[in-house]
Amino acid sequence: MDLNAVRTVVAVADAGQFREAAADLSITQQAVSKRIAALERELGVQLFTRSARGARLTIDGQAFLPHARELLRVEERATASVRPGRRALRVDVIGRRLAPAGLLRAFHRAYPKTELDVVTLFDADAAVAAVRAGTIDASFRAVTMPGRQLPDGIVAARVFDEPLQLLTGPAHEFAAARAVTPDQLAGLRIWMPGIIAGTEWAAYYAELADAFGLTIDTIGPNFGTEPLLDAVADSATLATIVGEDTRLAWPVGHDLRRIALHHPTPVYPHSLIWHEDNPHPALTELRTHLASVRPGHHGIETWVPRWAQ
Repeated sequence: MDLNAVRTVVAVADAGQFREAAADLSITQQAVSKRIAALERELGVQLFTRSARGARLTIDGQAFLPHARELLRVEERATASVRPGRRALRVDVIGRRLAPAGLLRAFHRAYPKTELDVVTLFDADAAVAAVRAGTIDASFRAVTMPGRQLPDGIVAARVFDEPLQLLTGPAHEFAAARAVTPDQLAGLRIWMPGIIAGTEWAAYYAELADAFGLTIDTIGPNFGTEPLLDAVADSATLATIVGEDTRLAWPVGHDLRRIALHHPTPVYPHSLIWHEDNPHPALTELRTHLASVRPGHHGIETWVPRWAQ
């Protein structure tokens, strides 16, 4: 159905005259008549009766009018859903408990009127492909591409270096420590079953293990965060590594300990990835916000993989 013809029906019904409807639509009166006639032929009914006093809706026209108005409302909603600045900014945050989700929550607090559509894609390759295809506006990822460039038009900027922490149970040898060095973790069993080969976080932890002689155990099914915390809480030898801003909650009886890593402090390099031609104004707001609040680690020795330097 020609929505311009539908819009013309509504304009004539509201104005009561073809001439005034033509002026409202900025078209000629002849064009109004042609649109109405074409729609009447398509529907097989007469929508208006014409007289010297103007145009009046027929019974069929009265039945059609509320649906015509709804069609135009649906058209407006459909257009608004994809119009830059009107639709929600769609951002990938990897996981809803991880630091990027916290960055996005802080952005929303600073810009509460900005609509957000938060998604969680699997890995950096999927995120870059989605940014390139336009199915998302941006993604928070570690960019592990030292030997190759991002696809044409895709850009990335480091926005947050997240310090890592050791997570242990109360019986672990480091449970009472305020901080340990990465070198002190050599020989300990660090269990991280969520590491999946080929992902950007697998690349990060592989280089971390090589740099400090760590043993990171990825064996075993990944049943999620809660079973991992249960296992760490009950063990005197098992530990895991988490980001400082990873949101974790556990039963009081677990008495888990988050222990800082110093000299150096390994940091996970979160970048924002977007398409340089994306015109969404909220994307500009997000980038500006992240640049203004990026915390520094002045005076603290940090470590990142070679591909992030």
